[in-house]
Amino acid sequence: MQSVSQEVAALKADSFGRIALMRDEQGLFVRRDLIHVPLWLRLPAWWLARREALALRRVAGLPAMPQLLRWDGRRLDRSYLDGAAMYQRPPHGDVAYFRNARRLLQRLHRRGLAHNDLAKEANWLVLADGSPGVIDFQLATRGHPRSRWMRLLAREDLRHLLKHKRTYCPQALTPVERRVLKRHSWLREAWFATGKPVYRFVTRRLLKWEDNEGQGPKP
Repeated sequence: MQSVSQEVAALKADSFGRIALMRDEQGLFVRRDLIHVPLWLRLPAWWLARREALALRRVAGLPAMPQLLRWDGRRLDRSYLDGAAMYQRPPHGDVAYFRNARRLLQRLHRRGLAHNDLAKEANWLVLADGSPGVIDFQLATRGHPRSRWMRLLAREDLRHLLKHKRTYCPQALTPVERRVLKRHSWLREAWFATGKPVYRFVTRRLLKWEDNEGQGPKP
């Protein structure tokens, strides 16, 4: 018998799909639906959703991360995490939050997954109990955790976390963490020189996004 689900609230809609909070007999979950994606964007939207599904399979069983429920090529359903985005509930002075966030990243990287989009505060959650959570794995990279490429990406994930720690809990930064923040990889330099201008042009000019670098709608 097919499960009957009902939409509870719309969470986000952009050119790559519509995200909504849903409910079925098992409880709350989150759905990314590609049905309304424009024809010219369906292939990249499908590719991103499939990439997220593969990443979520890689983190199956890990706490504080969404769990894949279903992916049929058009709809991606994942478990719901009860919390607020970091910019909505800032962890000011919360040393435990950032200590646990680093442990969360270590678990993620041991599974052979780099998130690649943790500069956005919207992708860090402060869960109901105050602990960290991570969402939105569309840009995640899978690979052997000890390969040079994956180690480089893991360092970039860590550096982005430390930037948030510098914003909300600067007094707790260790000397080693300060050195990590000062050390810029060739990947970061290449992104700012080439990738980011293209990203901004595509998202702001072509797709008309105005998400303030992942910190919510502009006022």
